[in-house]
Amino acid sequence: MPYFEVKDIKLFYEVKGNPDGKETLVFFNGVMASTSSWAYQIPVFEKLGYRIIVHDFKGQTLSDKPEGEYTFRQHAEEAKALFDYLGVKKLHIIGTSYGGEVAMRFAIDYPNHIKSISIIDSVSELDETLKLFVDGWKTLAGMNDPERFFWGMAPSIYSNSFIKANKEFLQSRAAALKNIPKDYFKGQISLYKTFQQNLHMTEELSEIKCPALVVVGAEDILKPYKFSKLLAEHIPNSEFAVIPDCGHVAIFEKPNVLNSLLLGFVIKNS
Repeated sequence: MPYFEVKDIKLFYEVKGNPDGKETLVFFNGVMASTSSWAYQIPVFEKLGYRIIVHDFKGQTLSDKPEGEYTFRQHAEEAKALFDYLGVKKLHIIGTSYGGEVAMRFAIDYPNHIKSISIIDSVSELDETLKLFVDGWKTLAGMNDPERFFWGMAPSIYSNSFIKANKEFLQSRAAALKNIPKDYFKGQISLYKTFQQNLHMTEELSEIKCPALVVVGAEDILKPYKFSKLLAEHIPNSEFAVIPDCGHVAIFEKPNVLNSLLLGFVIKNS
């Protein structure tokens, strides 16, 4: 498996699509996910000849998991080092949830390297309800029981209609967690602490000057509509889309609708 080392931390990464593509697209994972979570999005961009980069942040599934909390600025800095190593000068970033928050940090810190960002179900600040959700995840992660963890957090991220219609899919996701690395939950707890302690970007959003697309699931109870509306109001000239009957994990729940939004936006800004 390919790894890139930055400041004694090994980051797992993959390069897909056209290695000689004129446009580079990067996907930033949600907090619990790995690079495989983009299985519904990557193929549509591969067809159009994009060079595609995915990686696990430190603390995530296949990357190193140093003791932390970390910072979003560190995640952005480490991603920038990976892109420099791969010879990427300018890129489009698509990020979901935690990955969308890293994408905003990257766009603020490295404006000359961004062509566009697409932010899916993300926030720039927390409220007390969101903090409590993450407290619950920390408790579940501390039990070190993969299936119990999955079913404990699932109601906060999937919509009621999706849960009702996709029980077999969810059962397969729960079963797959049995194969996670032994240090998975250690990394998760560090990432949850990072999210709770280090996420405060609302006042900096006006510094994002690249084209930006903000997308939220209408039924997202974890990071609801109000947070994405706040992003759209503070990021200059952003575009805002709401996906009906969709919870927090739009990349799984409504991939076709989401892909149409992402494709149109990225192509327009390529």
